Amino acid sequence: MTDERLGDNAPMTTQTLFPTLIYKAALAPNGAAAFNRQLLREAAQLRIDDPAGRRWSETGYPGGYTSYGTVSRMQTVSPTFAALERKLSRHVRSFARRLDFDLEGRELVMTDCWVNVMPQGVVHGLHLHPLSTISGTYYVQVPKGAPGLKFEDPRLDRMMAAPPRICDARASNRPWIVVPAVAGNVVLFESWLRHEVPANPIVTERVSVSFNYAWF
Repeated sequence: MTDERLGDNAPMTTQTLFPTLIYKAALAPNGAAAFNRQLLREAAQLRIDDPAGRRWSETGYPGGYTSYGTVSRMQTVSPTFAALERKLSRHVRSFARRLDFDLEGRELVMTDCWVNVMPQGVVHGLHLHPLSTISGTYYVQVPKGAPGLKFEDPRLDRMMAAPPRICDARASNRPWIVVPAVAGNVVLFESWLRHEVPANPIVTERVSVSFNYAWF
């Protein structure tokens, strides 16, 4: 809440209501480089060993590779990805507290975890994650100049007569915002929030792990 004064010195108050929260942090205080090298090796091997996933990606992720359609519970098949789940758990708990979630004695549980490989020119179109509570991405390899994660204001379809925003509008008032992708960082958001990844302009592949948590 902020208090200001109008020209005639009359008080005027504004409040921030119904915020959209985005969580971002380093996954761990150290050891990210070695951990990411192992994740990268496993992602490359998975791509080789998953012909069904490569076929699925031809239409579901054109030009790139994702295990979303075939091997979407990596935390159950790989000790490395199980370690990632353990490392993520404290971040998810912290975000849930910040959201004031009442989980009624139940825990948020990782339901899905998959690999995304974005070569040059690949786009991940606008979408959300239905039937989940918290979703997120962990960045394994992010070449300089690779795109971040673009979030859309969830109220856009209700702004029937809103004028455009000024060019230097505060981040909280913009119709969309890009959270930079940084290797070793995790980004969390509520699963209903629409997001996308613009085209990768870099020759080097952008590699990430996406995941969902639910409490039901």
